Amino acid sequence: MQRLPVRLVALAATGLLLAAHPALADWPDKPIRFVVPYPAGGGTDIVARAVAKKMAESLGQPVIIENRPGASTIIGTEAVARAEGDGYTIGLVTDSHALNPIFFGQKLPYDSNKDFAPVSQLVFVPFILVVNPKARVSTVPELIAAAKARPGKITYASIGNGTPHYLAMEWVKALADIDLTHVPYKGVAPALADVVGGQVDVMFTGMSSGVPHVRSGRLKGLAVSGDQRSAIAPEIPTVAESGLKEFSFMTWYGVLAPAATPPDIVDRLSKEIRKALESPEVKDQFVKLGVEGAPSTPEDFGRFLGRESAHYQHIIKLTGAKGE
Repeated sequence: MQRLPVRLVALAATGLLLAAHPALADWPDKPIRFVVPYPAGGGTDIVARAVAKKMAESLGQPVIIENRPGASTIIGTEAVARAEGDGYTIGLVTDSHALNPIFFGQKLPYDSNKDFAPVSQLVFVPFILVVNPKARVSTVPELIAAAKARPGKITYASIGNGTPHYLAMEWVKALADIDLTHVPYKGVAPALADVVGGQVDVMFTGMSSGVPHVRSGRLKGLAVSGDQRSAIAPEIPTVAESGLKEFSFMTWYGVLAPAATPPDIVDRLSKEIRKALESPEVKDQFVKLGVEGAPSTPEDFGRFLGRESAHYQHIIKLTGAKGE
């Protein structure tokens, strides 16, 4: 049998490698679309833009934010699921990605597991439980006592059934065995405005939106939702410290790609996101927002998504919470 020269064998091997990884050989050679299933200007959008800016600097190509809000994030997430798996479309997801299969089931226009490739987690987002001063409560135990004294009379705001803001308060209700009346809103801004105005008594909201009102005296901060106190409001205890020991609730953001995206590009995207999250500029911005960077590998993020689904199923079973 005739042997090929060593140089030709080497060239052939190189060609096979390039054929096996055609996308990575010249990726990226055009802008990357980063779909955010929320309106511009909110916390998700701010986080996505901070990460996209650093990714663009490193990759040498623009990373363009495309806001596609609506339908409990389903519109934007479906756009990612239907995109070509060439590494030029990624999408931000939040808790809603774990909640939507539970609440909507077969009605979803995509399979939350099979149609996506996990890329990386971005951040954890603790909530702060705020109350209007007119409610005359300053701690979680006082809120519970007031609710027991007046069942159904204390109102709480959220951004709708099935949302993290709603689930967090429903979990408090179940653990404390109290009755609060739910008042849903179309967004955080109008909900928080009515708590500040006294039309509604209490709500869970993000640290960046709630803490300024606490600092100004327009609201009282009763507790934060995570395992630990927040660096931007260390004087405020956790809900668990306040007596509801099982309670620990933090929302999160992460990044997915279409399922067909080549694994080598998914790995590269993940590395670029982790690099962005570890940059001093992004870390400083996140501290001011009250969010915690949570870089992860694709494998770690995939396992995290599985755990979150089980966690939310537990809360929903305990509380009887409903979707939209």
